[in-house]
Amino acid sequence: MDMKNLPNLLTAFRIGIVPLLVLVMFIPADAARWVAVILFTLAAITDFFDGYLARKHNVQSDLGTLLDPIADKFLVLASLLMLIAIGTLSGFNVVAAIIILGREILVSGLREFLAGLSVKLPVTRLAKWKTTIQMVAIGFLIAGPAGTILIPGSPLIGTIGLWAAAIITVITGYQYVALGILKMTAPGAPAEAPMVSEVVATDAADES
Repeated sequence: MDMKNLPNLLTAFRIGIVPLLVLVMFIPADAARWVAVILFTLAAITDFFDGYLARKHNVQSDLGTLLDPIADKFLVLASLLMLIAIGTLSGFNVVAAIIILGREILVSGLREFLAGLSVKLPVTRLAKWKTTIQMVAIGFLIAGPAGTILIPGSPLIGTIGLWAAAIITVITGYQYVALGILKMTAPGAPAEAPMVSEVVATDAADES
């Protein structure tokens, strides 16, 4: 297999998994829950490896830069909406999902706007932690009651994790907006302006 195309193939694979994940989550059975967990986990793993391989072999492409954030948002948004649709997330817990969904839309729009100004918005380590916690929490929530067979209280663990991700989402969302305003109002400012006690990650190509 051509290593140059492998990262993009993994990204395309992640996009292709999402419709199948949605269909499986509609099936009200424990077995379907576990299949959904496997699909979500595969998609999350490709999220790491496509970027890692692209950087390791220096084969980053414009197509990959375009598709990778789309794949990430597609996976998270579809999963959260399905968790609400099937009732796993309900009541006040829906607010956590809305916070995360709103932040994804806000930051994506901000990145697109700044890209038009040839300005990059760096990814913070806190945002990377947010992504990790968010993915793990969604995995627990997708498993739902079926997950209690292996880990008692897994739905509660997923809910707590989602709220933790939502809280970090508010912090990082504020940081990104503040930095975006700084870059727009001070074009000559350093590309890696400090952000509320955060260390900026070196790889600005990653999307979080």
